[in-house]
Amino acid sequence: MAKIIECIPNFSEGQDQAIIEGLVTVAKGVPGVTLLDYSSDASHNRSVFTLVGDVEGIQEAAFQLVKFASEKIDMTKHHGEHPRMGATDVVPFVPIKDVTVAECVEVSKNVAERINHELSIPIFLYEDSAQKPDRVNLARIRKGQFEGMTEKLKQPEWAPDYGEAKIHPTAGVTAVGARMPLVAFNVNLDTDNIDIANKIAKIVRGSSGGFKYCKGIGVMLEDRNIAQVSMNMVNYEGTPLYRVVETIRFEAKRYGVNIIGSEVIGLTPAKALIDSAEYYLQIEAFDYGKQVLENHLLN
Repeated sequence: MAKIIECIPNFSEGQDQAIIEGLVTVAKGVPGVTLLDYSSDASHNRSVFTLVGDVEGIQEAAFQLVKFASEKIDMTKHHGEHPRMGATDVVPFVPIKDVTVAECVEVSKNVAERINHELSIPIFLYEDSAQKPDRVNLARIRKGQFEGMTEKLKQPEWAPDYGEAKIHPTAGVTAVGARMPLVAFNVNLDTDNIDIANKIAKIVRGSSGGFKYCKGIGVMLEDRNIAQVSMNMVNYEGTPLYRVVETIRFEAKRYGVNIIGSEVIGLTPAKALIDSAEYYLQIEAFDYGKQVLENHLLN
């Protein structure tokens, strides 16, 4: 059986359509790879691409995208609501079919080494590829962002896994790793007070005592003049989406604030949404494997 790996590179550009379309062209031009989805957000100033491919193709696509981004995106001029440290901020590899996490770790190391060798961009390995416990969490690696990375890399404990302890002058630093599927999930609030979003994000994220599998920050969507709780759900079964939504709704009430919508960025496993539908519809004894029509069509 063919091995299929997913790659979800995040680029620090969500406004310049010429650069975004250029990334699309690169992604579509690599044999053995399919671009499934891409989305851009002007307030975050960030684009997220979702590709799937065979082992060789997905490595080539990831490298070529990082190369294009390094040539077109200047981090010294970048401004956006989402934390970032590089033109290509993060490159995760996810096992999809007939491939293990361990194999994705090897793929991540191969790509990381090539990026550094050919593009002189320092690389941190994260999540399942991390070589040190304090590098599993991307947020710890990215703390300080692009502007603080020059000084951060001078600290011995933050020497890159690949490359010299010196940022690329315009492309910054990139994190590469292997991980299981996550859901990029945001909840929008009917307030322009970013402090409220930050307080709620602190309550729901695992690192500050909230849900174990939730990472969250407050973000201001300038184009809509609303605050957002922006999250990565790293295990949607361990922490279901509906549980976080209801906690955000509960906490927002103390400030007289309501949820006005939510969004999923990129692709998501169907079960993450079906679990929430099951909860809100109060379906009893629902069997995901047997009662979802598409599951039978795909088998």
